[in-house]
Amino acid sequence: MYQPRKIESNPSWLDADGIKIYTISAQNQPVNQATYLRRLSEVKQNKPVIWEATPAFAIFHDGATCQYLVLAWWGNDNELFTSVSVNTASGWIEDPSQYSFCLWDLEVLWHERNYFIEEVYCAKPDLESYRARRLGGYIPHRHGVETKSPVR
Repeated sequence: MYQPRKIESNPSWLDADGIKIYTISAQNQPVNQATYLRRLSEVKQNKPVIWEATPAFAIFHDGATCQYLVLAWWGNDNELFTSVSVNTASGWIEDPSQYSFCLWDLEVLWHERNYFIEEVYCAKPDLESYRARRLGGYIPHRHGVETKSPVR
Protein backbone atom coordinates (compact mmCIF):
# COMPACT_ATOMS: atom_id res chain seq x y z
CA MET A 1 0.00 0.00 0.00
CA TYR A 2 1.22 3.50 -0.82
CA GLN A 3 2.76 5.51 2.00
CA PRO A 4 4.57 8.80 1.41
CA ARG A 5 8.36 8.60 1.55
CA LYS A 6 10.92 11.16 2.60
CA ILE A 7 12.16 13.05 -0.48
CA GLU A 8 15.09 15.40 0.01
CA SER A 9 17.37 17.60 -2.04
CA ASN A 10 19.49 20.65 -1.56
CA PRO A 11 20.89 23.13 -4.11
CA SER A 12 24.38 22.11 -2.97
CA TRP A 13 23.68 18.46 -3.83
CA LEU A 14 25.33 18.36 -7.26
CA ASP A 15 27.83 15.89 -8.62
CA ALA A 16 31.06 17.07 -10.26
CA ASP A 17 29.24 17.69 -13.58
CA GLY A 18 26.29 19.57 -12.08
CA ILE A 19 23.80 16.72 -11.96
CA LYS A 20 21.14 17.45 -9.33
CA ILE A 21 20.77 14.86 -6.59
CA TYR A 22 17.59 13.81 -4.80
CA THR A 23 17.20 11.16 -2.12
CA ILE A 24 14.15 9.07 -1.28
CA SER A 25 13.91 6.79 1.72
CA ALA A 26 11.32 4.07 2.39
CA GLN A 27 12.41 4.20 6.04
CA ASN A 28 12.12 8.01 6.13
CA GLN A 29 15.78 8.25 7.14
CA PRO A 30 18.65 10.24 5.61
CA VAL A 31 20.21 8.41 2.65
CA ASN A 32 23.95 7.71 2.62
CA GLN A 33 24.99 9.06 -0.79
CA ALA A 34 28.51 7.55 -0.99
CA THR A 35 27.55 4.22 -2.61
CA TYR A 36 25.25 5.95 -5.05
CA LEU A 37 27.86 8.51 -6.09
CA ARG A 38 30.30 5.77 -7.09
CA ARG A 39 27.61 4.06 -9.19
CA LEU A 40 26.49 7.37 -10.71
CA SER A 41 30.05 7.97 -11.92
CA GLU A 42 30.15 4.51 -13.52
CA VAL A 43 26.80 4.93 -15.27
CA LYS A 44 27.73 8.36 -16.63
CA GLN A 45 30.97 7.02 -18.13
CA ASN A 46 28.93 4.56 -20.20
CA LYS A 47 26.59 7.17 -21.72
CA PRO A 48 27.56 9.37 -24.70
CA VAL A 49 26.45 12.58 -22.98
CA ILE A 50 28.29 15.85 -22.32
CA TRP A 51 27.17 15.92 -18.69
CA GLU A 52 28.43 19.38 -17.72
CA ALA A 53 26.25 20.93 -20.46
CA THR A 54 23.19 18.69 -20.01
CA PRO A 55 20.19 19.26 -17.72
CA ALA A 56 20.10 16.12 -15.57
CA PHE A 57 19.20 14.77 -12.16
CA ALA A 58 19.69 11.61 -10.14
CA ILE A 59 17.53 9.96 -7.51
CA PHE A 60 19.22 7.89 -4.81
CA HIS A 61 16.35 5.75 -3.56
CA ASP A 62 16.67 3.56 -0.49
CA GLY A 63 13.69 1.36 -1.32
CA ALA A 64 11.96 -1.17 0.90
CA THR A 65 14.10 -4.03 -0.46
CA CYS A 66 16.90 -2.54 -2.62
CA GLN A 67 18.85 0.58 -3.43
CA TYR A 68 17.79 2.20 -6.72
CA LEU A 69 19.72 4.81 -8.67
CA VAL A 70 17.68 6.68 -11.26
CA LEU A 71 19.69 8.90 -13.60
CA ALA A 72 17.61 11.11 -15.89
CA TRP A 73 18.76 13.61 -18.51
CA TRP A 74 17.14 15.82 -21.12
CA GLY A 75 18.14 15.45 -24.77
CA ASN A 76 16.80 15.70 -28.33
CA ASP A 77 15.25 19.02 -27.44
CA ASN A 78 12.48 17.78 -25.10
CA GLU A 79 12.98 14.07 -24.35
CA LEU A 80 13.78 12.62 -20.93
CA PHE A 81 16.19 9.69 -21.00
CA THR A 82 16.55 7.44 -17.97
CA SER A 83 18.88 4.81 -16.60
CA VAL A 84 17.91 2.74 -13.57
CA SER A 85 20.47 0.76 -11.60
CA VAL A 86 19.66 -1.56 -8.71
CA ASN A 87 22.08 -2.72 -6.04
CA THR A 88 21.48 -6.46 -5.79
CA ALA A 89 23.26 -9.20 -3.83
CA SER A 90 25.55 -9.50 -6.90
CA GLY A 91 26.24 -5.76 -7.07
CA TRP A 92 24.83 -2.93 -9.15
CA ILE A 93 23.00 -3.87 -12.37
CA GLU A 94 21.19 -1.92 -15.05
CA ASP A 95 18.51 -4.07 -16.67
CA PRO A 96 15.48 -2.23 -18.14
CA SER A 97 13.66 -5.54 -18.63
CA GLN A 98 13.63 -6.03 -14.83
CA TYR A 99 13.87 -2.58 -13.21
CA SER A 100 12.48 0.89 -13.76
CA PHE A 101 11.67 3.99 -11.76
CA CYS A 102 8.71 3.69 -9.39
CA LEU A 103 5.75 5.77 -8.31
CA TRP A 104 7.75 7.62 -5.63
CA ASP A 105 10.34 8.57 -8.25
CA LEU A 106 7.54 9.92 -10.45
CA GLU A 107 6.95 12.75 -8.00
CA VAL A 108 10.49 13.99 -8.60
CA LEU A 109 10.19 13.41 -12.36
CA TRP A 110 7.01 15.53 -12.51
CA HIS A 111 8.64 18.47 -10.73
CA GLU A 112 11.77 18.14 -12.86
CA ARG A 113 9.61 18.24 -15.99
CA ASN A 114 8.15 21.53 -14.82
CA TYR A 115 11.55 23.00 -13.90
CA PHE A 116 12.88 21.98 -17.32
CA ILE A 117 10.00 23.77 -19.08
CA GLU A 118 10.37 26.90 -16.95
CA GLU A 119 14.17 27.18 -17.05
CA VAL A 120 15.47 25.40 -20.17
CA TYR A 121 12.68 24.74 -22.68
CA CYS A 122 11.82 28.42 -22.90
CA ALA A 123 12.75 31.65 -24.70
CA LYS A 124 15.86 32.26 -22.53
CA PRO A 125 17.31 28.90 -21.41
CA ASP A 126 19.31 29.02 -18.18
CA LEU A 127 20.97 25.77 -17.11
CA GLU A 128 22.20 27.20 -13.80
CA SER A 129 18.67 28.29 -12.85
CA TYR A 130 17.44 24.81 -13.71
CA ARG A 131 20.10 23.28 -11.48
CA ALA A 132 19.04 25.52 -8.56
CA ARG A 133 15.37 24.49 -8.70
CA ARG A 134 14.47 21.66 -6.30
CA LEU A 135 11.48 19.82 -4.97
CA GLY A 136 11.12 20.77 -1.31
CA GLY A 137 11.74 23.96 0.60
CA TYR A 138 12.13 27.44 -0.83
CA ILE A 139 13.31 27.51 -4.39
CA PRO A 140 15.04 30.51 -5.95
CA HIS A 141 13.42 31.34 -9.27
CA ARG A 142 15.45 33.21 -11.85
CA HIS A 143 12.80 35.91 -12.10
CA GLY A 144 13.56 36.94 -8.51
CA VAL A 145 10.49 35.34 -6.95
CA GLU A 146 10.81 32.63 -4.34
CA THR A 147 8.13 29.97 -4.46
CA LYS A 148 7.27 27.33 -1.91
CA SER A 149 7.42 23.83 -3.30
CA PRO A 150 5.51 20.95 -1.71
CA VAL A 151 7.46 18.74 0.67
CA ARG A 152 6.56 15.13 1.42
